[in-house]
Amino acid sequence: MTAAATSTATASVHENAAVAELGWPFPIDVQRYSRRLTLTSAQVTALEMLGPQGIRRSRARGAVRDEASWAALAGLTRPLDDALAALHHPDGPHAARAGLDAAAVVLIRCAATRRTWWGWTSADWTDLLGADATAFRAGIGWKASTTVRPVAIALAYLLGSFDDFHTIGMFDRLYLAGLVFGPDRVATTLTEAEAKMASWGYRGHNGQGRPLPGSFSQFLLLNRSPLLADLTNDALVRLREHPSLLNKHHYRSLFGLHRAAAISGYCDPPVRDGRNHMERLDGVHPQWADWVERWHATSTLTPRVRAIVRCLMAKAGRWLAAEYPEITDPSQWTRVTCAAWAAAIDRMRVGDYVWRTDAFGDRAGQPIAARTKVHHLTTTKIFFRDLQEWEWIGRRFDPTTALAPSRSVKALIGTNPRIIADEVWAKLLWAGLNLVPEDFPASSAGSYYPMELVRAVTLTWLFAGIRSDEIHRLRVGCIRWQHHGHAIAGNATDVLATDVVCLLDVPVHKTGTAFTKPVDPLLGQAIEAWQTTRPTQPKMLDRKTGEKVDMLFAVRAHPVARNYVNRTVIPALCRKAAVPDTDVRGKITSHRARSTIASQLYNAKEPMTLFELQAWLGHKTPNTTQHYAKITPNTLARAYNDAGYFARNVRTIEVLVDRDAATSGAAANGQPWQHYDLGHGYCSYTFFEQCPHRMACARCDFYTPKASSKGQLLEARDNLQRMLATIPLTDDERAAVDDGHAALDKLLDRLGDVPTPAGPTPHQISNHSPATATQLPIVNITQRPIQDR
Repeated sequence: MTAAATSTATASVHENAAVAELGWPFPIDVQRYSRRLTLTSAQVTALEMLGPQGIRRSRARGAVRDEASWAALAGLTRPLDDALAALHHPDGPHAARAGLDAAAVVLIRCAATRRTWWGWTSADWTDLLGADATAFRAGIGWKASTTVRPVAIALAYLLGSFDDFHTIGMFDRLYLAGLVFGPDRVATTLTEAEAKMASWGYRGHNGQGRPLPGSFSQFLLLNRSPLLADLTNDALVRLREHPSLLNKHHYRSLFGLHRAAAISGYCDPPVRDGRNHMERLDGVHPQWADWVERWHATSTLTPRVRAIVRCLMAKAGRWLAAEYPEITDPSQWTRVTCAAWAAAIDRMRVGDYVWRTDAFGDRAGQPIAARTKVHHLTTTKIFFRDLQEWEWIGRRFDPTTALAPSRSVKALIGTNPRIIADEVWAKLLWAGLNLVPEDFPASSAGSYYPMELVRAVTLTWLFAGIRSDEIHRLRVGCIRWQHHGHAIAGNATDVLATDVVCLLDVPVHKTGTAFTKPVDPLLGQAIEAWQTTRPTQPKMLDRKTGEKVDMLFAVRAHPVARNYVNRTVIPALCRKAAVPDTDVRGKITSHRARSTIASQLYNAKEPMTLFELQAWLGHKTPNTTQHYAKITPNTLARAYNDAGYFARNVRTIEVLVDRDAATSGAAANGQPWQHYDLGHGYCSYTFFEQCPHRMACARCDFYTPKASSKGQLLEARDNLQRMLATIPLTDDERAAVDDGHAALDKLLDRLGDVPTPAGPTPHQISNHSPATATQLPIVNITQRPIQDR
């Protein structure tokens, strides 16, 4: 017996054992036949005498039948006849003729190879049954192959345990399942699965009817039973590992069928593994790999964080294998090893010490970012800290200090949110509010997700300001309406936006517990529109909390893909808005919307405070909020102008110029021609802006009170020209203007011994005229800022 034949016989034994565990009896028991692997001499002679045309028993009715030759072939024809009798082909001469022709195809191949089908491998059956096989051309005719070939595949399935359907090209799997199991029984099973899956939103290839009956029929054939109850956990494991399910459409359909069987109680619910593959520990010393796997199996961090630590520790293992091959155990690490690893991280480039580099593209070979360096060191610190706290290794160094990032690296990290430009974001908002089904790629069955779900997901991304994981995990009933502080029963579709507050319940997230935030009513209406048409879904596991919940964005018994916003929604919005999906800050991703919305709320006309924005984003500390909210240059410029920096240091007062005194020459003889309006009087000192006493003019010879007759005469002149003079303020004067009487008293005390323009000091004037020195008038130089000129 050849190795191939031995393998085939062994596989047949295992398949028969699996069939024995099923509730449906298999129609053919191959153990009843003599499964000789090669033809006898009598069989060879009989086949040669009959020839290809004589072997076709469907054509032998009008001719003389060679009974002796057929008697010699009884050992071969009896299993074939039993298999044909077990098939559920339709009644009529055409079906009977197709069965005999299919058996003839098998016998012709036996004559050509001198071997029986009991010893044929999967490749032998593929060579016979393939879409481009020449067997039908030679013995049956190509036109008849469309009716004969399905029966021949059924014979291969029943007698040869052939199920590598992916190797023989296209054929009608639903018809084949009907031949083997009976069309009524197959229809009953598909209807049972369809009833459950249709209620979850599954659709067929044309948008209606049974969901992919060809795929379901193949599942039944691979499981060798037409009963949904026979889809046990072990059977589903075999199905998932079968090469015929490499097609992604078949795999998706298997998930739905698995879910339907689980709802009926036949097996455990399916668990989606996702698209992220676990980092392979290639290039790592086996002992180091064992430590990493042991930590991964023990840590209580979230699965995502544990996978990240495992990946980076695999990178550290490859670095050890290249630079320090003698270090194979975490207990061998010292502070010197930590310093060497920190130095290697500081000089590391994209693609160094990784499992695969094909995903880096043009970034390969570039220096890693400062945040990546800190991330590598922090991850290593977590790994060694756990090993020391669990007492798996001795404490030879302190991970907190030995693996701390350098000050130069930390100085490169700051708050710099990647906000989207206002004009681009406005176009994306317009595109999101005007979505139509034609904006998304669709198959012959239409859009993969219902349009109500797509619109709700899109508006959630545009208005909610939450993470993509939080969008993925929103629950049914997350929208609540309040009107004047009271909850509104039902929905609020017809309530004016100005009269209602829409609240969104955000689930537990990566930094805190669940919380509630106000959102735009447009978002609430879109979510309620989806909830109205949402098919009933089974409860699903929230991987963050471990609860069984009703996921909001779920259809066909599984939630919307985690990367749906990045992979589908954002590109569709960019196409509709005619904007590129990248800008100077990189690719537009789901998380950048969070920074954009936060910055716009922080720079609004009536902006949110940092603490209000912290509560709206769900952050634990305002330090985290600073990484999302950025003050725009326009807001900063407006605040700078409102602060009045220049006006604070410069003031403008009125100046009266006597033109007659200037033109007549009287000004040259000492007559005042320039008068500064101090509010309570006038000062005729020419160099008033240099006078230290301008804040408190006492009995100075240059001062003219407005209450005096001299001041009244001055105001009555019709030849005065009014002008404005800019007066710079000293620090003390500015403090007197801004801070009031306390600063003024301090200024007056300091100027007590400073001579006035007339000559005497204020103290001398006070001693000379005590009755008039107790009250010093204050110059009103704050009445007209310079920007009001």
